[in-house]
Amino acid sequence: MCNVQTVATGPWYSSRPVGDDVTLFWEPYVHSFAQCNIWYVRGKDRDLLIDSGTGLLPLTPALSLLSGRPIIAVATHGHFDHIGALHEFSDRRAHVAEAADFATMPDALTYADWFRGLDQPVDALPVEGWEKSEYQIKPAPVHQTLQDGDVIDLGSRQLTVLHLPGHSPGSVGFFEEQTGMLFSGDALYDGQLLDDLATSNVAHYEATMHRLRDLPIRIGHGGHGASFDDRRKLTLVEEYLQGKRLQGCPIGP
Repeated sequence: MCNVQTVATGPWYSSRPVGDDVTLFWEPYVHSFAQCNIWYVRGKDRDLLIDSGTGLLPLTPALSLLSGRPIIAVATHGHFDHIGALHEFSDRRAHVAEAADFATMPDALTYADWFRGLDQPVDALPVEGWEKSEYQIKPAPVHQTLQDGDVIDLGSRQLTVLHLPGHSPGSVGFFEEQTGMLFSGDALYDGQLLDDLATSNVAHYEATMHRLRDLPIRIGHGGHGASFDDRRKLTLVEEYLQGKRLQGCPIGP
C-alpha cells in the first residue's frame, strides 16, 4: 500500500514549450527517479510523441495542442516510465529488439516491479484508492518496428532513428539534422546513467557513447533531466567513458 492518501489537487501533467515547435510534458507527482521527459514534436502533416510517461492517468487529454493532426507515438525503450500511456495511441512504434514484448509488457521488459517496490512512488494519488501493488503497464502492440537509419517524416520535418543500445537492447534516439536537435532517451541525459540493469550491456553502451560523441548537435533532449548543448553532451559522454560519472543506480526501493 502506498503511504500517500491524498489525491492530486493539480494537473497530473505539467508542460512547457522548449522551442523548435517542441513541448515538454512531465508528471510532477511521480517519484523523481521515474519522472520521464515526454516530448511532443509538431509537424506539418503529423505530430510525434516521444515517450509517454508512467500511464498512471491518461496522457491524451493533456495534449491540448494537438490541432487534429495524426500522432506517431514512439518509445525510446521499453521501461515503465517511458511507455505507460503508449496504448492510448493508434500509431505505436519501437525498436525491433524490444518491440515483440510490447504486446504483453512483462516486468522483465518494463521494470514495473521496481516502481511497485518503492515506499512512495507518488507524492499524491492519481485517483482515489490507487494502490501501487496493482500497477502494471497496459499492453501496446507495436504497429511498426524501428531500425537504425529509419526516417520519421512529419511533413515539414524529418527525424532519423538512431539505435543507441546499452541502457537497454532496443534503446533509440531521434535526430533532426535540419535543426541539430537530438532526442536521446535514456541513452544520454544529464543525470546518473543506468548500465547495470539485467538487460543492459556496458560494451554496447560504450559504443553508443562513441557514436554520440561524434554526432554534432545544437540541443539535446534526454529521457530525464535538463536539456543540454553539444559542449555539455561531450562532457557527459567523456565522464561516462572515463568512469568519472557514476555508472549504475541502485535498483529497488
